[in-house]
Amino acid sequence: MNPTALSAWIDGIGFIAPGLPDWPTARAVLRSEQALTAAPSILPVPAILPPAERRRASRVVKLTLAIGLEAAAHAGADVATLSTVFAASGADGHNCHALCEQLATDDRQISPTRFHNSVHNAAAGYWGIATHAMAPCQVICAYDASFGAGLLDAIGELLLARQPVLLIAYDSEYPQPLHAKRDTPDCGGVALLLAPEKSERSLAGITVTPTTDAAETLADNGLESLRTSIPALRSLPLLQKLARAEAGPVCLDYLAPMQLAVTVQQC
Repeated sequence: MNPTALSAWIDGIGFIAPGLPDWPTARAVLRSEQALTAAPSILPVPAILPPAERRRASRVVKLTLAIGLEAAAHAGADVATLSTVFAASGADGHNCHALCEQLATDDRQISPTRFHNSVHNAAAGYWGIATHAMAPCQVICAYDASFGAGLLDAIGELLLARQPVLLIAYDSEYPQPLHAKRDTPDCGGVALLLAPEKSERSLAGITVTPTTDAAETLADNGLESLRTSIPALRSLPLLQKLARAEAGPVCLDYLAPMQLAVTVQQC
């Protein structure tokens, strides 16, 4: 047995990206059953939040709530009981932009609401408010490798606690002029509900090991553009295997020269 191998079962998936408003749509595109249509990301209104927090909810809060709830519903899980790992390459780009604009004026008074929405763990905080979850929560950032870092952290926690863990990996765009330095085109993300044991809910099993092999690319130019431009969507080669119900290995981008070799086991 490989001592560096980490294994888990995937019980639910949530997804939003440009042109892909949910996991069923993404699954159809990844199966080549329909073409990817260029369109902005659609972010549902977070009805689960109290009215005051709903009005203040930023784009990343709407994104993370939508994909996290979709993955939990897919698995039939109680969100209030789930440990979570939030992984993102940055914080809220629009709030960061607004703060910079304010600080560049003579009136440098910062809105407390604007500030607390700008920090890296804001989405995790809103998740706790919305779901009343009291389970452990981790917030991870590893720049373009954030999906891989989040996946490793989530499976590590899963193996220690032997309880399901919800991984929510996401990213958001920055307006200009910051966009010129960090050109993520739109917000997008994936949520995976990971479980320590196979059940009737399980979609597939995964085993993750380190490798120095090259990460896999996608044949569809539109999907490959999403994979490379939105860090959380480095997950797409794995999601394509899951969508197509294919077993076998897939290599995901991580911290070069190390990548992540993920072996998919179908149920």
